[in-house]
Amino acid sequence: MNDKCKVVLSSVLVSQEESKYERGLIENAGFEFLFVPNENEEQFKKEIVDCDAVITADKKIPAEYIEMMNKCKVIARQGIGYDSIELVRSKEKGIAVCNIPDYSIQEVSDHTMALVLALMRHIKDYDRHTRSGIWDIKSIHTVDGYPAMRRFSTQTLGIFGFGKIAKLVAKKARGFGFRIIATDPYVSQKEADEYGVELVDFDTVLRESDIMTINMPLTAETKHKFNLETFKKMKKTAVVNTGRGPLIKEDDLYVALKERIISAAAIDVTEEEPLPKDHKLFELNNLIVTPHAAFYTSDSYEEMRRRACEEVIRVLNGEEPENRVNK
Repeated sequence: MNDKCKVVLSSVLVSQEESKYERGLIENAGFEFLFVPNENEEQFKKEIVDCDAVITADKKIPAEYIEMMNKCKVIARQGIGYDSIELVRSKEKGIAVCNIPDYSIQEVSDHTMALVLALMRHIKDYDRHTRSGIWDIKSIHTVDGYPAMRRFSTQTLGIFGFGKIAKLVAKKARGFGFRIIATDPYVSQKEADEYGVELVDFDTVLRESDIMTINMPLTAETKHKFNLETFKKMKKTAVVNTGRGPLIKEDDLYVALKERIISAAAIDVTEEEPLPKDHKLFELNNLIVTPHAAFYTSDSYEEMRRRACEEVIRVLNGEEPENRVNK
């Protein structure tokens, strides 16, 4: 081991072969690079004791791990959310925690709208029916019992959270003619006016929306915000989650969909990832599940990995990171 700063990469998004990309960026900057397989927790705990930087994706880094980091100056998250990293203790130890807050906002907003349109036009259901020999435009009602399908210009899209991604969702949804309402205690009506969006309270979004999209961060306040009590306040309508998995209490979602308290849902994020193939949610025909893929295109994937490395390089060179979340 030499006196170069040591950077540890351990990420569910990057294999050892793929990590040649990060290795090139880090070593060209003059630092030592070490890849640790994401599933090898014991090796990860061993290597972080004397590392100067960590790059990871969804790996949990609790206070216990922070205490072990005797030299670390920065933890760079390959992605937007950072709820898996202990922020308070890392700040106390002088470790900058950084994310990449805008690398995939186009992709996530596109995926959100794709799921909204797929639910409202019943793409999955029609495909399932035609493959089974049912060629009938009304099969979504006669077979599946969905409520009347309506043109988008008669429908209200409700958005929970009105950050960067949600604003792009609103901009794209306007082109389809939706009325758009949103709830976010940290956004002003003046800001929402720029996107043709009416700000209302949480229960009003539940009550008035024909379809809803969840684009809020995961906090202690928002965890399981969407539960059976919440679903019972909705119309017999649909919900899309491209935020964080634990925003929805999945056992309650299962009941709400099974009992048709709400008509359908589409989720790109789940409480447990990946979902086991025998998970009860997969029993439901009125649910679309995608594998935490909303962020993904080859463009966003490369940008995310590059910018995470760039944050590490900045900090190790004594500069301020662009996107520190534990200031």
